[in-house]
Amino acid sequence: MLGEPAFTADGGELLYSVTATDTPARAQSDLWAAGWAGGKRRLTNSRDRSEWMPQPLAGGRVAFLSDGAADGSVQLWAMPLKGGRARQLTRIPGGIGDYSLSPDGRQAVVTVETGAPEYPADGPEPPIVVDRFQNRQDGAGWLDARRSHLALVSLADGAARLLTSGDYDHWLPSWSPDGHWIAFVSKRCADADRRYCSDVYVMPAAGGEARRLSRHEGADADPDFEAGRPSWSPDSRRLAWVRAGDERLTWYSPFRLVVADLDSGDLSEPGPADRWVYAPRWTADGQILALVEEDRATRLAAIRPDTGDISYLTPADATAVEFASHGPRVAVLLGGSAAPPALWALDAPKRLLASHNEWLAERQIAETRPVSWASGDAEIHGLLMLPPDHREGQPLPLIVRLHGGPVWQWSHEFMADWQAFAARGYAVLAPNPRGSSGRGEAFARAQMADWGNADVNDVRTGIDHLIATGIADPARIGVGGWSYGGILTNYLIARDPRIRAAVSGAGMGNFLGGYGVDQYSRDYELELGRPWENSELWRKLSYPFFEADRIQTPTLYLCAEADSNVPCSGSQQMFQALKSLNIPTRLVIYPGENHGLTVPAYRVDRVARELDWYGRFLAE
Repeated sequence: MLGEPAFTADGGELLYSVTATDTPARAQSDLWAAGWAGGKRRLTNSRDRSEWMPQPLAGGRVAFLSDGAADGSVQLWAMPLKGGRARQLTRIPGGIGDYSLSPDGRQAVVTVETGAPEYPADGPEPPIVVDRFQNRQDGAGWLDARRSHLALVSLADGAARLLTSGDYDHWLPSWSPDGHWIAFVSKRCADADRRYCSDVYVMPAAGGEARRLSRHEGADADPDFEAGRPSWSPDSRRLAWVRAGDERLTWYSPFRLVVADLDSGDLSEPGPADRWVYAPRWTADGQILALVEEDRATRLAAIRPDTGDISYLTPADATAVEFASHGPRVAVLLGGSAAPPALWALDAPKRLLASHNEWLAERQIAETRPVSWASGDAEIHGLLMLPPDHREGQPLPLIVRLHGGPVWQWSHEFMADWQAFAARGYAVLAPNPRGSSGRGEAFARAQMADWGNADVNDVRTGIDHLIATGIADPARIGVGGWSYGGILTNYLIARDPRIRAAVSGAGMGNFLGGYGVDQYSRDYELELGRPWENSELWRKLSYPFFEADRIQTPTLYLCAEADSNVPCSGSQQMFQALKSLNIPTRLVIYPGENHGLTVPAYRVDRVARELDWYGRFLAE
């Protein structure tokens, strides 16, 4: 997997990371460089550590993050761009999480964690004390007194000093091109855990009083949205970021592009009004490049901040993941249904700079096609993958893959598990029911606080469509998904007796059992109200558990042991209900894993178990 492209200072090469399976127990990242004129070369070849997030550094060097410190912490490192020994630049206790370099390459602003409990040299670990409204977060565990702050680091000697303080977090630092300012994101509103109220601030690079730029009462550049850090214009006079809508709409309202003028404080919102925008970055000529989510694709767009004019640089049948620019040069990580992302130069026509997909030549890749159908008064879109040897008119066993979110979508991108299913002779339907992103706020909000209703109908009519067209065998229908995909799987098996096999990964059926256990108490209260004040709605949305006696579908439950996003308790309850009812079921728990599985062996195991389960119950 390729990621994090960044041009070198002269624009002659692109730095990027490549993550691959090192051992069955871990994936490992190395740094590479691709020449704009052609050719690629490996910069690191580590076996016991990873390197990622490369950035050009003064003196012909490259800075990056690595977990190669003696204590295993993540620190900032540097190495010659032409190759050579890497040098550790920081030695901050506990490590760093993010960084931004000063324009002169002499300093960096980094994020550090403060307030961690002290552990005794001997004896048991001290109790965990939680006072916050949100008590857990996936990947971070219990939320105690720890906070994320900004620190200024000298790259010459590693000396560091804190720039921020207080009982709130600071994220996504960005140093201005003129070297005078640091932009960052923080939540400083009252009762911040209960609200979406992140804001964009600027402060003098040497430290001092921070000034709030954003004025929206909802989320600006919220790091949970993974929508990019604030980006400076080349003249350091403007900042761009994305904001969400009304906080009561949580994830359902599209993220809008915002441009702030530092002198006047004026804010504008160029760009699309009803599509999700991600990762805005200024170009040398004053345009903004950003990722814009369209129907079944995310495209790279050039947006003129003064007029709002938009031009798309990548096609509508591919998915842009990340990008970089240097003067007139633009490079993008672009993938599609037939291949994972590769690094492309957006010349006319575009040309391939680096691909690490040579392994595809040894495999037969199944075809993916767009598909649509009517569901009530709505038109539903999705993707359909057919086995490579499929013959028209031959009904196939069908696996319906359900995406997470729910505000997300299936796009034209490479899905290895779908390919595995197709190779075994299954048709794969990937629907984007109401609640999905890519088609605007109204479409996403159609199932807000009404989960398991419109989206269930949209998936069921998609199955009807494939049966009517002769593609799907009505006697061999399977469904499955992860996160909200696992939740929607539970909804479907409680409503559609045609489903003969199901796989619910990181799902839930009883949301009353999720409140206070997962990380979404704020979101639940904003969307559904408190359980004791709106118990009828909470119970209605929990019908897979409270109507478990309607389920006849053999269901495999998968979960990650350390998942705070959708904890194993959600799968445990549904597994126990089906076990009590003597419905064929199984619970598989992946030790130590968070919401997104990272251990290569577990990811392989997950697909193998799904294939085995579907094979047991969908065989002719």
